[in-house]
Amino acid sequence: MALTKHERRIRIKNRIRKIVSGTEARPRLTVFRSNKEIYAQIVDDVTGKTISAASSRDKDISSVKATKIELAKLVGKTVAEKAMKAGIETIAFDRGGYLYHGRVKSLAEGAREAGLKF
Repeated sequence: MALTKHERRIRIKNRIRKIVSGTEARPRLTVFRSNKEIYAQIVDDVTGKTISAASSRDKDISSVKATKIELAKLVGKTVAEKAMKAGIETIAFDRGGYLYHGRVKSLAEGAREAGLKF
């Protein structure tokens, strides 16, 4: 029996998570993409704490009238700026089982532009 899109993404996500994990020195930038919004978190997996987070639902981002790809880039820049304030410069990118294309790619490019290295 064929897998649903959700089950397939969860399998890919689990395969990625076996390899990518966040430490205090190099936390993980994780992405969740819904049909309307996009969310990003920087997580330290050792302590289980979220260091910074941003989403397209934040007031300063949601007030901007732009396409979803442009909003994803803004989310990437915002989460990167928050991480830089917290003293984080390098991260491990976790695409969350999504293809590195479109909004996920745009978020990563926005984070790179703001100064994160990955």
